[in-house]
Amino acid sequence: MPLRHFTSLLDISGLEFRRLIDRAIELKNHRNQDYQPLKGQVLGMVFEKSSTRTRISFEAGMAHFGGNAIFLSPRDTQLGRGEPLEDSAKVISSMVDCIMLRTFKHETVTTFAKYSSVPVINGLTDEQHPCQLLADMQTYVEARGDIQGKP
Repeated sequence: MPLRHFTSLLDISGLEFRRLIDRAIELKNHRNQDYQPLKGQVLGMVFEKSSTRTRISFEAGMAHFGGNAIFLSPRDTQLGRGEPLEDSAKVISSMVDCIMLRTFKHETVTTFAKYSSVPVINGLTDEQHPCQLLADMQTYVEARGDIQGKP
């Protein structure tokens, strides 16, 4: 399977969007079952912009599905401070299975993804917040059903 990143909602099709929402609802409804598809997987979480909810949701998600998460605060990385972004992407991606990046410039996420050897997830930029949009749409679908055809 080719490497795919999630830097924008435009990275997925309408059908993939619906399947993601449906799967998220299904997993939420069966949360207490022993299901560990991420066992042995490590998520690197790179935060230039801090957030309690984003950190907790990604760490908890990894733990619930058997994986682990490594939190890197702005003090823990050299992003934009002497180490080229391309080098950081190459090095970090060589040690983890996926990267979530929460930063300021959207270009930081797209550049990071370009040089990463593992999938990169946009945890937030000043321009886009695709994971939050997915969560909001999941809530909408759970409360009101499919948005298609709604005024």
